[in-house]
Amino acid sequence: MERRSFLTGTAGVIAGGFTAGAANAKMKMEPPWAWTKKHGLLEHLVVDADPATDNIKKFKRCIYCGMSLKKWSHTRHLVQYEDDSSEGTCSIRCMTISLSLNLDRLPKNIWVGDAGSDAEIKPLIKVDDAHYAIEAGKMGTMTANRKWAYADKSKAQATGGKVVSFDEAIVAAYTDQATDTLVIRKRREEKRAHMKRKMQESSN
Repeated sequence: MERRSFLTGTAGVIAGGFTAGAANAKMKMEPPWAWTKKHGLLEHLVVDADPATDNIKKFKRCIYCGMSLKKWSHTRHLVQYEDDSSEGTCSIRCMTISLSLNLDRLPKNIWVGDAGSDAEIKPLIKVDDAHYAIEAGKMGTMTANRKWAYADKSKAQATGGKVVSFDEAIVAAYTDQATDTLVIRKRREEKRAHMKRKMQESSN
């Protein structure tokens, strides 16, 4: 897959902002990527040379929100990093989390469910071939601004949303992340409170 500029960036510019002081330079520091690997932050990733095959069986739920990838097949994303570490997420919103956490892995392939398909479980398409429709103010998966992907550009255009590339869609997802997180947190808190009340009522 052609490496996208947003995901690769310019390493030299970023690295320049993290110069260690003279005191720290004398210390033998463990590289951050080695520390992260040792402490298991991303141990849930599956090493798979062909993650797209039988992906619903391999990746049943989004590790970041717990949602079913089968139920949300129309917005699910699947990423395969350069070392074949792979994972599925329910949405482009949760894909931003995976890409943020995997700072030391470049994505080799990213797929997304084709929201325009008539199939019950939407087939995966490469994000480079997808047309994302951003529908501001319309609820999507884990976001207040829908960002669905379509293999057929005319179907994306038919939504009335702004049709963009994956690069533009992922930037929009990162931009929405703060607001979406606050809304999701509040909604889940309300659901937990509702379930707690129901359990208390049923026990009385």
